[in-house]
Amino acid sequence: VQLQASGGGPVQAGGSLRLSCKASGRADGRGTLGWFRQAPGKEREFVAAKSWSGTTLYADSVKGRFTIARDSDKNMVNLTMNNLKPEDTAVYYCAGRTTIRASQYQAHYQFWGQGTLVTVSS
Repeated sequence: VQLQASGGGPVQAGGSLRLSCKASGRADGRGTLGWFRQAPGKEREFVAAKSWSGTTLYADSVKGRFTIARDSDKNMVNLTMNNLKPEDTAVYYCAGRTTIRASQYQAHYQFWGQGTLVTVSS
């Protein structure tokens, strides 16, 4: 499975961005797609995930601001980020796992895309 992430860039605090991740290489389109992020000097952390069955998970820090949505026909997942804060600045990574159960644990994901940088200025 290959994952291609896009959509990062600079934005002012309070603004919005949408990240996209397209998965290829898995014929049936099942599994879980998610997003993690790594801020400068910090460990990579979970952001959101959505399973093929529709189960959705969010990190507490983004609940109410970020929305993950899946387009199963296109095998894509989008992360809409609203009311962005400077602390959301990070490299965002798309991740995938072949099971249909969503997870917040990095070790559960077998596939990773390249990161896309989101920079939120105050």
